[in-house]
Amino acid sequence: MTSTTTIGTTADTPIAPAPEAAEVELLIGGMTCASCAARVEKKLNRMDGVSATVNYATEKAKVSYPAGIQVADLIATVVKTGYTAEEPAPPEPETPSAPAADPELASLRERLTVSAVLALPVVLLSMIPALQFDNWQWLALTLAAPVVVWGGLPFHKAALTNARHGAATMDTLVSVGTLAAFGWSLWALFWGDAGMAGMHDEFRLTVSRTDGASTIYLEVAAGVVALILLGRYLEARSKRRAGAALRALMELGAKDVAVLRDGREVRLPVGELKVGDHFVVRPGEKIATDGTVVEGVSAVDASMLTGESVPVDVAPGDTVTGATVNAGGRLVVAASRVGSDTQLARMARLVEDAQNGKAEVQRLADRISGIFVPVVLLIALGTFGTWLAVTGDTAAAFTAAVAVLIIACPCALGLATPTALMVGTGRGAQLGILIKGPEVLESTRRVDTVVLDKTGTITTGRMTLQEVYVAEGTDESRLLRLAGALEHASEHPVARAVAAGAEERVGTLPPAEHFENMPGRGVRGRVEGREVAVGRLYDTLPEELTRAASEAESRGRTAVVVGWDGEARGIVAVADAVKETSAEAVRELRALGLTPVLLTGDNRAVADAVAAAVGISPGDVIAEVLPEDKVDVVRRLQGEGRTVAMVGDGVNDAAALAAGDLGLAMGTGTDAAIEASDLTLVRGDLRVAADAIRLSRRTLGTIKGNLVWAFGYNVAALPLAAAGMLNPMIAGAAMAFSSVFVVSNSLRLRTFR
Repeated sequence: MTSTTTIGTTADTPIAPAPEAAEVELLIGGMTCASCAARVEKKLNRMDGVSATVNYATEKAKVSYPAGIQVADLIATVVKTGYTAEEPAPPEPETPSAPAADPELASLRERLTVSAVLALPVVLLSMIPALQFDNWQWLALTLAAPVVVWGGLPFHKAALTNARHGAATMDTLVSVGTLAAFGWSLWALFWGDAGMAGMHDEFRLTVSRTDGASTIYLEVAAGVVALILLGRYLEARSKRRAGAALRALMELGAKDVAVLRDGREVRLPVGELKVGDHFVVRPGEKIATDGTVVEGVSAVDASMLTGESVPVDVAPGDTVTGATVNAGGRLVVAASRVGSDTQLARMARLVEDAQNGKAEVQRLADRISGIFVPVVLLIALGTFGTWLAVTGDTAAAFTAAVAVLIIACPCALGLATPTALMVGTGRGAQLGILIKGPEVLESTRRVDTVVLDKTGTITTGRMTLQEVYVAEGTDESRLLRLAGALEHASEHPVARAVAAGAEERVGTLPPAEHFENMPGRGVRGRVEGREVAVGRLYDTLPEELTRAASEAESRGRTAVVVGWDGEARGIVAVADAVKETSAEAVRELRALGLTPVLLTGDNRAVADAVAAAVGISPGDVIAEVLPEDKVDVVRRLQGEGRTVAMVGDGVNDAAALAAGDLGLAMGTGTDAAIEASDLTLVRGDLRVAADAIRLSRRTLGTIKGNLVWAFGYNVAALPLAAAGMLNPMIAGAAMAFSSVFVVSNSLRLRTFR
């Protein structure tokens, strides 16, 4: 809800319209933890009129900026903060080659491999006295030096860059900790007693009082660098896996297409396809773009796009979606949407926008990460001073301070929400569920009432022939043949339902002659030599047909009288058929603790019949509601203290979808409904609504579990390190494990069914 306030204006003072904000997405380089993202976000938001959200996991910034500010200004601000920024390159036409390797991941793997090979002997020599030969410490120094200097170079460079900008991040903690341990070891070796032949050392889990001049920390310096590189590598690989669903979605589309030009097929890249072009899709090929079938009959497999395993039959006049697979015969399709307008492109855009967003809980985590590192530096100094004052042991004080620096890195905090969101939204896209943003997850937890629009949501939205009643002595097949033949000439939805149902039951229909449409009453004409009339053209009906009509209407059907030669012969009952899966969907929604409410503009009899068919209580049926009054119904329910989810598919549902605490649009519906919703269900199956709420709740639960772990880990680990109960190398392993745990926990969402 928005409001406008005018201050200090008069009738003679024109109010200049506020300039529209533009949006840009920037790729941010050089971020190594959540506090980096918090710094970039803070600097961008300090610019006048700029609103920015920076996501550490996706390494992107979504920036809204006013007129007068250029994208170059935004990039310059990021660069001044110590990071790199650029606009994403336009997508290049893809060739069916092997996927490109990630250079950053390859570089990290190389650095990790070399560091691990060199660090392992150092750790073994330092931990196992039996392996310590004369002058072993000099071999350990030789092996550890490249690990600390070259292996840890990314940490040292980032720490130096941040220091120049007066900031401290996780890299500051790692760099200061490992360089301090290495520097102490150099001092002890060259100027203390640690360089003497026969020197022995042993590994301790906790801090103990030692002679500082004979104590070296080479295993800490090399081991921590190798462990944190391992954590970074596993984290980067997991982040790549977390975004795999979105990449797979973007790569689903066809690469080329056979376009009909002057009656001949011309093979073109799909990017050259234009709206209105007719293109050929052979069995087994992907449909190049959204369109309408103009020739051919087939079955289309949409499982990659919607999660629906059963192919859908299509014929001329049916719409098809790009990236789905033609499983049957040859089709000719007229392109209706191309490029960024296709359903696939819109799905990918929605998923990417959701992954770039932030839940409220993540904003809190980011704020904590932003101040956490400076606080840890102060705690480390305090730990060193306290130990030194209490014990007088410089080496013990130093060891405890280094453990504090290394264990406190807030990586897990920054990864808790984005990784779960990336995996959850990506998995949703594979199942035909599009989550528009992280704030949607919070809404799904609170919802207790789900309002279901009838037409197109619970029902198919198409009239179909349900029952046939015939007068005594009348043949049902003949009645259907004559009625179907006459109705076939009409475009009315009821007529189309009768004609289609008759054709399905009795086969080919005869032609109708002298067809006459009588608005509001029905149709009449000549079929097989009989004067046939269908509709409300008979003043009196036999008692048995009167009863049949009343019975049909009490069950929500529309009763149509059929007769010939001036005599009523039977009743055909049509209705908007309930989808086969709707009753199961209502049961699943109830199992989630939701109260289903049926909302419709139809009369009470129709509404009650549909509610009874799907298992909605009569007290939860709201009928005869005008389209513009649907919003009032949602607000009335909210006024009763309920948290309302609205499910709909039409233009007349858009306002109600926006008014609900949670809006779910059937993807088979209109663009207006999809735009107004929070969740889009790509296929028109109401069961997906229950799946969407379950997935959203599971994703939110994973985020909260990650944050509890990340907060709890730091809260518990810092006092242990400060109390001298953790060796710095154990602290490094624990810190690396914390990040890997959070990402691995998020990846469990990939198994959601």
